[in-house]
Amino acid sequence: MVGGSVYWEVDMVKGASGDHQPAMVGSAHQGAPVRDAVIAGHTGDLEAGMRLLGDDDPDVRAAALGALDRMGALESAELARAMTDPGTAVRRRACVLAGRRFGAGDVGAGMVDTLTEVVSSDAEPSVVESAAWGLGEAGPGCGRATVTALELVAGSHVDPLCREAAVAALGAVGDPAGLDTVLAALEDKPAVRRRATIALAAFDDPRVDVALRRCLEDRDWQVRQAAEDLLGRL
Repeated sequence: MVGGSVYWEVDMVKGASGDHQPAMVGSAHQGAPVRDAVIAGHTGDLEAGMRLLGDDDPDVRAAALGALDRMGALESAELARAMTDPGTAVRRRACVLAGRRFGAGDVGAGMVDTLTEVVSSDAEPSVVESAAWGLGEAGPGCGRATVTALELVAGSHVDPLCREAAVAALGAVGDPAGLDTVLAALEDKPAVRRRATIALAAFDDPRVDVALRRCLEDRDWQVRQAAEDLLGRL
C-alpha cells in the first residue's frame, strides 16, 4: 500500500509453477473500501469480505475476491461467477486466482471449462491473457477444447500479450495437437518467439529439433539463447 493506493497484482511476477503471471497493471484505486477488502483478507474478516464482494466498484469486488481466497472462503462457484462479472478487474482477478489454484494442484474440469470459455470469448485482452495463463497452470489436465481455444488465440489474437500467453499455455499443456501453432508462433514478434522457443521443449517431435536449430539464427538474442540452451538438453 503506497500513498493510499493498493496494488494487488505485480507485473510479470513468478507464479507457483515458476512461470510468469499475466502482465497486468495493478489498480491505483484510491479509497477506503479497497483497503477494507485487502485488510479483511489479512485479518480473517469474513463478513467484510462477503459484503464488499457486492460493492458497486469493480476494484473493490476484485479486492474482495482476493480477500476471500486468502481466507479460504472463496467457493469455486463464486469464482466462476466472477469470470462473467461486468468489471474487467474482477474477471481478470478471478482468472488469476483460478490459475493459482491449478498451480497448487487444485485442478477441476469445471474451472478449466470456464476459463476456456473466457479465453475464447472475452473482449478484454487483459482478461484473455489472464485466462490463458490460468489454463497453462492447469497444464496437462486441459482437454482438446482448451487446446483448440488456445490455438485460436495464439494464432490470431490482435494483442501480442494474449498470443504470448496462449503460446506459453500450449507449451505447459503439452498436447501434441498444439505443436503446429507453437511452430507458427516462431514467426511472430520477439516476445512471442521467445515464448514459443521455450514451449517447444514440451513436444517430442522431429520438427522441434529443426525449429530450434533455425532459432539459433533468430534476430533476437534471447530466442537464440533459449534455443541454444534447449538444444544442449536434447
